[in-house]
Amino acid sequence: MSFTKWIGAALGWSFGGPIGAIIGMALGSMVDAVSDGKERPFLGQDQSRQRQRTTYRSRQKRPQTQSGDFEVSLLILASVVIKADGKQDQRELDFVRQQFVNMYGKERANHAFKLFKGINKQQIPTRQVCMQIQRMMDHPSRLQLLHFLFGIAKADGHVTESEIKQIYTISGYLGISSRDYESIKAMFYNSSDNAYKILEIDKSASVTEIKAAYRKMAKKYHPDRVVHLGKEHQEGAEEKFRQVQEAYEKLQKEKGF
Repeated sequence: MSFTKWIGAALGWSFGGPIGAIIGMALGSMVDAVSDGKERPFLGQDQSRQRQRTTYRSRQKRPQTQSGDFEVSLLILASVVIKADGKQDQRELDFVRQQFVNMYGKERANHAFKLFKGINKQQIPTRQVCMQIQRMMDHPSRLQLLHFLFGIAKADGHVTESEIKQIYTISGYLGISSRDYESIKAMFYNSSDNAYKILEIDKSASVTEIKAAYRKMAKKYHPDRVVHLGKEHQEGAEEKFRQVQEAYEKLQKEKGF
């Protein structure tokens, strides 16, 4: 599959707005040429114009996020987080690449990284990008984005204050509550109260409250909530779900119920 065919097939609502501008700039020097020397339609332009008009007319009705839109959102926000501490650690870049290989396979991951290189050279308007994602992407998918970003920050073995601050800022722009932010953040740190943070409860919570919190969080993080993104993204969702279960089991032992 050629690069332009891949990117044209992969994207829906992310053709428009600030994300579309970033993609367009990244692909400016990467468009395939057909055998007669003529360029293919840039980024599927004929389709994208119609999609953009449709997308921005119907903001009140959030469309279902497709795998390609999620993929591009990941690439752009990954670039923001990686550059948050003023340097790009190879381990972070390797983490992003390996995650894409795990999710999409080597060929598609290679296509994604061609795009990532172009994105990574740009100054990203973080607020505008996140606002577009917030308008167009469902809440479970946005939580999955946040989980991935913490994984990137932790990839080099040390999460800096600048990375934490950037992810927190992104989560706010994405419309993710502070409790959800703290819940996902706790999945990447070891501390005595992590289980409580993952379940979004206080240490004073009763057994009844712990059970209710577990049911709520198990529903929120269930892999079926992101089934529309494709099998490739359910593994990450399963990781969140597993950590909710582990947090609950830890409190069961701690409280003796």
